[in-house]
Amino acid sequence: MEKVLARAARPPPTQGALLAVDSSHLAMYLSPMATSQHAPGPTRFLSRPEGRIAYDVAGDDGGALVLLVPGMGDLRGTYRFLAPLLVAAGYRVASTDLRGHGDSDAGFASYGDVDTAGDIIALIETLGGPAVVVGNSMGAGAAAYAAAERPDLVTGLVLVGPFVRDGEIGAATRIMMRVAMATPWAALAWKSYAPKFYAGRKPEDLDDYLREVVASIRRPGYTKAFSLTTRTSHAAVEARLARLSVPALVVMGDQDPDFSDPAAEAAWIATTLSGTVVMVPEAGHYPQSQQPEIVSAAVISFLAQAARRG
Repeated sequence: MEKVLARAARPPPTQGALLAVDSSHLAMYLSPMATSQHAPGPTRFLSRPEGRIAYDVAGDDGGALVLLVPGMGDLRGTYRFLAPLLVAAGYRVASTDLRGHGDSDAGFASYGDVDTAGDIIALIETLGGPAVVVGNSMGAGAAAYAAAERPDLVTGLVLVGPFVRDGEIGAATRIMMRVAMATPWAALAWKSYAPKFYAGRKPEDLDDYLREVVASIRRPGYTKAFSLTTRTSHAAVEARLARLSVPALVVMGDQDPDFSDPAAEAAWIATTLSGTVVMVPEAGHYPQSQQPEIVSAAVISFLAQAARRG
């Protein structure tokens, strides 16, 4: 998503392991009654040195902890379909807003992967981890950084449409991106670009959800925070990938417009992390809301395997 005006271009990687997903066993979790019984709890706040990070928690206190982290320009509501399915499967699920987004404060001095990784670590400590972290887009990069720094707290990674390295783009394109996401018109630009990231199947509530996202960015102080977040570099994350030793699952929409070759990028990440890949059909950058049945089946299977390894 950070590559709004340019797709990330990389050479074809060695193929990672491709995981087949069977979602037939999720029928009991997919009914409206089942998901309505697992609504998120009230918004809570984690105090950090420069502000508060918003989050909510649902599920049995005795369940294994799963932390859901959205990407840049998004809200924790991006997991509105996935979270109830994980709760119904017996997990304790926390969903958080990035700093400068949603219900989190927007007065932080800095934004990006490293800062968000610090927030992830602090939240897991507060919730009494360890946890498996599910991160989308920039949230995936931050989750990977957190896992490299604190493998005792992050015991598994689910990286969805992940940015864990910078794309190869020219200086002119980089300048265009910076101008497009400048504070005066960042919300308007995002309103125009955001729908494009939902290539493939669209969530039924997409229009309403995107209105909520854009309205959130338009609030005083939040437009600037979003604009600063768009300048995130993922170099620090890439430099730490070789240090990662936790189980990893890469989930990628087969139509993700942020990558010139989504399957190749997913395979490179999985190979680098000795992980597995799930390619989600008819999905763009947000498979967790575009194809929640497929994604939840993959995540629940991964969580079960990670528990057995642990």
